[in-house]
Amino acid sequence: MDLVIIGGSDAGITAALRARELAPDVDVTVVVADEYPNYSICGIPYHISGDVPDWRSLAHRTRADIEATGMRLRLSETAVSIDSTAHIVQTHGSDGDLRQIGYDKLIIATGAVPARPPIRGLDQLGATDGVHVLHSMDDTFSLTDDLDKRHPAAAAIIGAGYIGVEMAEALSARGIHVTVFEQFPQVLPNTLDPELAKRVEAELAGHGVEVLTGMTVSSIARDDDGPAGVLLSCSDGSTRRADVVLVVTGVRPEASLAAAAGAQLGIRGAIVVDPRMRTSIPDVYAAGDCVHTHHRLLPSPAYLPLGTTAHKQGRVAGENAVGGDATFSGVCSTQVVKVFDTVIAATGLQDGAARDAGYAPLTVTGSYDDHKAYYPGATPVHINITGDRTTGRLLGAQLVGRLEAEIAKRVDTYATAIHYGAGVADIGDLDLAYTPPLGSPYDATQLAAHAWLRDR
Repeated sequence: MDLVIIGGSDAGITAALRARELAPDVDVTVVVADEYPNYSICGIPYHISGDVPDWRSLAHRTRADIEATGMRLRLSETAVSIDSTAHIVQTHGSDGDLRQIGYDKLIIATGAVPARPPIRGLDQLGATDGVHVLHSMDDTFSLTDDLDKRHPAAAAIIGAGYIGVEMAEALSARGIHVTVFEQFPQVLPNTLDPELAKRVEAELAGHGVEVLTGMTVSSIARDDDGPAGVLLSCSDGSTRRADVVLVVTGVRPEASLAAAAGAQLGIRGAIVVDPRMRTSIPDVYAAGDCVHTHHRLLPSPAYLPLGTTAHKQGRVAGENAVGGDATFSGVCSTQVVKVFDTVIAATGLQDGAARDAGYAPLTVTGSYDDHKAYYPGATPVHINITGDRTTGRLLGAQLVGRLEAEIAKRVDTYATAIHYGAGVADIGDLDLAYTPPLGSPYDATQLAAHAWLRDR
């Protein structure tokens, strides 16, 4: 049997590894458009900041590690078409040659591409002008080369999502003054409620980052009258100048190859898959940032591109492509990000999204010590917890706290509860770990649940 996988990032390599694990006799070929299979895109900000000095450390596995499993890597080779009737993938190599690869089963893991906001002049500028996106290792090298050669003093980041705030920290660590532009009234608009977002904005400002919320960049152009740089025209009528600009306004699914082959597309143009990661084309599976995702709290699929999701979907696709019967159980959209000395985490639905989905949400806000106050170093954990006031079901939680406050561990408590359909009251019954330097007899997560029950 010949299994071909298009894409060498999280979903593609995970699918290949699972297939090789379960069916060592299957020939597995992975077509990778660049030279960097299985690299951690999530780790890019930490290489740029200098926390991870060697970019090679971002590889989950080396090329030798991957090939030692018996799979075949075809690097710097781009899939250009799929003939689903003949079961053939046509590729274009770096040498310019067109090649054909036959398959019995195919997995599409083409990921996503950066979204380009409607900024006048943006399409005319690129890395040579100091304007960058950040989604691949090649993007990383382009940005670091620019930073090393020009030593910019000022940077503009367009977009205050996860990558935007992480890159604000990374560029600040290089001694660059950073201004963040966000069109919505707050940072992390798809993650946090406004009162918690204010805490993140204060953390950024406390480290010298200028945060401009409710601010749209309407046009961008080279600064031809001064030193090499870029001029940004803003919605408040002002013009800002930066030596380097980073555009990080989200991603969109790269589903054009699948669409041309006849695959059904759904929300935001993502590939439609069933719980076994099968597309509408026989013998073709898909996984990762190019597909839609089942959310455990939503009645219909959503587009939720995340590395953790891509790994899980890739594992299911790889198993089923070699004859298995695995299913993808869905996600709760759990996320966590570090911004300087603050950690932000969220899982489930915010109040507005829960209402839109047909729930009767109640959100309660509170602050609780991360461990017993009598032990030195206690810091507050700020928690918004959302539940359905009718059924009592836990719908979501948002947490903001200091780096040492185990925020990721605590959001995982909520994520596990949501995954299994627990009620807010069930959180208080959990047997969680306790010792005074690390927690309280009732953990902060449980105290927040108690507060929700009182308000309900």
